[in-house]
Amino acid sequence: MEGFGWYTYEIVQRLALNHPEHTFILFFDRPFDQRFVFAENCTPVVLSPPARHPILFIYWFEIALKKALVREKVDVFFSPDGYLSLGAKIPQIAVIHDINFEHFPKDIPFIARKYLTYFFPRFAQKAAKLITVSGYSKTDIVQTYGIPDSKIEVIWNGASNHFQPISSVEKESIQNTYTGGEAFFLFVGALHPRKNIGRLLAAYAQFKQVSKSPIKLVIVGEPLWKNKAFQLQVPPEIKEEIIFTGHLDLAELAKITAAALALTYVSYFEGFGIPLVESMRCGTPILSGNLTSLPEIAGDAAIYCDPFNVDDIAEKLYQLADSELLRQQLSQLGLERSKLFSWDEAAKRVWEEIELAVKRH
Repeated sequence: MEGFGWYTYEIVQRLALNHPEHTFILFFDRPFDQRFVFAENCTPVVLSPPARHPILFIYWFEIALKKALVREKVDVFFSPDGYLSLGAKIPQIAVIHDINFEHFPKDIPFIARKYLTYFFPRFAQKAAKLITVSGYSKTDIVQTYGIPDSKIEVIWNGASNHFQPISSVEKESIQNTYTGGEAFFLFVGALHPRKNIGRLLAAYAQFKQVSKSPIKLVIVGEPLWKNKAFQLQVPPEIKEEIIFTGHLDLAELAKITAAALALTYVSYFEGFGIPLVESMRCGTPILSGNLTSLPEIAGDAAIYCDPFNVDDIAEKLYQLADSELLRQQLSQLGLERSKLFSWDEAAKRVWEEIELAVKRH
């Protein structure tokens, strides 16, 4: 799972477990794994057809879901990824993590882009309450969609408890497994244009040429849009220095994050950036882009670069590689700052908004 998937898993699990006095109807668009039916008070319902295309999104939300909300006598609909039923009569709460598609539309396939730019302003108007994950995203939604400031609540994400520092022996084991025993920079996320991996690769190539360092680059993630996989152009001189792992399970991702010399997260647009918090929990230093929500989340626990400037990214890679003192300082600052981010607290605040929406209706 990527960011939206983890958000859904962490929040909905806590809502169900913390409120056994309520029934939670969990709507799926295909056969589901029992791990996602979190407690006895959860009732899974599969609605057809599988909604994996914008045209099917419309049918699923405006016909299948609308009917199901009535049939199941639902009091309030909570959408952890922002999609709503415009025809439903009950209160609905949407979590809009960001609206990157409004600013960088060409990063998204044409049909998906048309769906998002048409429906999300309407979802924002329809919602009884909006939740977003950073102050940056709140301001962006207010300014772009003309939504009243008072309608949007900012609730920061958390990170899994799997993410924590590991011993030097464990770090060596991870290095031996992935990089032939060498230290490594890490990227975690979907392989998507706004993650800016192309410029990261170019900067890494420059760093390698200048420094002659043996440090590798490990990239964890898969293409976001399976039908039009994002094609990375890897400079030929560094092909042997880069390790693409694809998807990793949570336990392995936590270990590789904790073993990294630094996280390199130079996105040019993020609503939050969960890998930042995961790295902070591990005490892993961070190189972050300096745009959108990233400085709000990483605070003083990162060094920053202009994500559109390859030379600047390369220079910051060199600083991290060259200074153990800098890495130690960022590690300690990250461990301290990570205490600000909690899935338990986020779920508690989401539930408060759900209760308020029902009371107002």
